[in-house]
Order: sequence, then C-alpha cells, then structure tokens
Amino acid sequence: MRRPGEMKSLKREIPAPAAVGVGMIRVPEGSPIAIDLRLESVSEGVLATGVVSAALVGECARCLGEVSDHRDFSLQDLYYYPGRPAEEDSLFIVDHHIDLEPPMRDAIVLELPFVPLCREDCLGLCPECGFVLNDDPSHRHERDIDPRWAVLQELTDQADGR
Repeated sequence: MRRPGEMKSLKREIPAPAAVGVGMIRVPEGSPIAIDLRLESVSEGVLATGVVSAALVGECARCLGEVSDHRDFSLQDLYYYPGRPAEEDSLFIVDHHIDLEPPMRDAIVLELPFVPLCREDCLGLCPECGFVLNDDPSHRHERDIDPRWAVLQELTDQADGR
C-alpha cells in the first residue's frame, strides 16, 4: 500500500492482550476484541480508521456489584513511513507492518468510564451495615438519638404530629 488513495479493509477478531483497562473496569485478558478498520495509503504513511468492539467487565463504584457491558471504541491513527519527520509519540510502519496494539489500547482505556455503574440509578451500599440498597431501597436502621439532641427530636415529632 504505497500509492496514495489505495485502501484496504481489515476485519479481525483477536484475543485481548493483558491489562486493557483501568481500576474498576477492563477488557478481560483473552476475551475477543473485534477490529473493523479501513487502512488508507496517504502521502505520509497509512491512515488507520475504524472501530474496535469489546466486552467490558468490572465492579460498580457504588454497590461493588458486577458490571458488564459491550462497547465500541473509535480508532484513527496515522502510521508514518520510515524516514519521515514526525512527532516523538508518532507511530511508524516497521518492516511493512503496523502495530495496532498501542493505539487500540489507548482508544479503549481513554473511553472507559471513570466511575462504572451497574445501572444509572444505583443506590450503593448502606453506610452502616454494607447492605446493597438496590435489593431493598426501604432498608433503614433505627438510630439511638444522642441525648443532647433528644429535645429537638421531640419537637420535630410534635411538629410532624407523631
């Protein structure tokens, strides 16, 4: 692919390399990652544009329950021909091959949620006992009232008609 304008499609499924993810959410090692790219020869090198799809697993930041999702991640990178002037962090074609792993990893990691949730309205855990509030939103604890505040509680109860 040396003539500008020449294009090639690349559709593959590869196993996920180790450690694709951050903190509480990741693409499990060895799970399938689908790659759907268009490789286009341009004057500077080869432009890789497309989508990477992968299943995500992790734990909810609120209730620590399991999180699973499937997402598409956009990818667009320019691989320079050897000998071309480029920036320090540029990607290069080496022996007529391009290494998709670093930009694929970056595309996935940069779009992962910082606070993964099992669902948008997750209630989290009870701060007193750790009970998962999603299982019973009406979960409550009877609290002993500090004797210094008992008089205020009585006034509140009277105002509420209790």
